[in-house]
Amino acid sequence: MICARIRPLISSPLLAFTISATKHSPINLRLFPRRSFSAVATMSSSIPPSQIIEHIVLFKAKDDADSNKITSMINNLNALASLDQVLHISTAPLQRLGSSAFTFTHVLHSRYGSKEDLASYAAHPDHVRVVKESVLPICDDIMAVDWIADRVPGTLAPPPGSVAKLTLLKLKENLSDEAKSEITGVIKGLSEKFPGIDQITVGENFSPARAKGFTIASIAYLKNLSEMEAVDAQKELVNSQKDKVRDYVDSTIVVEFVVPSISQSSSL
Repeated sequence: MICARIRPLISSPLLAFTISATKHSPINLRLFPRRSFSAVATMSSSIPPSQIIEHIVLFKAKDDADSNKITSMINNLNALASLDQVLHISTAPLQRLGSSAFTFTHVLHSRYGSKEDLASYAAHPDHVRVVKESVLPICDDIMAVDWIADRVPGTLAPPPGSVAKLTLLKLKENLSDEAKSEITGVIKGLSEKFPGIDQITVGENFSPARAKGFTIASIAYLKNLSEMEAVDAQKELVNSQKDKVRDYVDSTIVVEFVVPSISQSSSL
């Protein structure tokens, strides 16, 4: 698999189970009347949720998309943190994309306390309006996956500056449940083998319509780029983990992004 670099950044193999691999437009705050938004997260309750639903959307902005409109898309999506169902939301440009078949440019990661909360978010008029007015006109490809996290992260909103690595796996046909469990088990164990990982969740996608055939998803967060570089240095250990699942995987998408601060988000 070929890794297409979006911007210069360290080349990290962590979780990459590859088989071979100016002035900007202001946000329209009238869209979000409930409360002031955070570009990173908002908590709807102080009670920890009993489960977490992970929601990922990958976007490919059109080659001729106006930079101001891209900025507005990012800001308007991040402003959906004002919705009661949202536990965390962060939209950012990709720093690195590992895929030979896709050319995504941006990612959204959000968290919810239940599938019902995710469905309510998706149907909310503010979300529908943002997608219709800010996303669809400037994007020519969109992919989404959802999964029930195997654990509730200690920090629901990774802090600005954190480095995220998202891994999506398309498995070979007719793979047994035992093989799927083996794959998720390997991913779950990565946090023990790589102490620099602050948090990691993994699960099986339950929304196949926009997933392009990818069925296993995971997201890991590290404190900063230095922690990612420390993981990169352990090539032998990384390769040994990849070898455990290599025979089960048909193709892989791996993306990296940095959680933006509010000021960074508004000026991207």
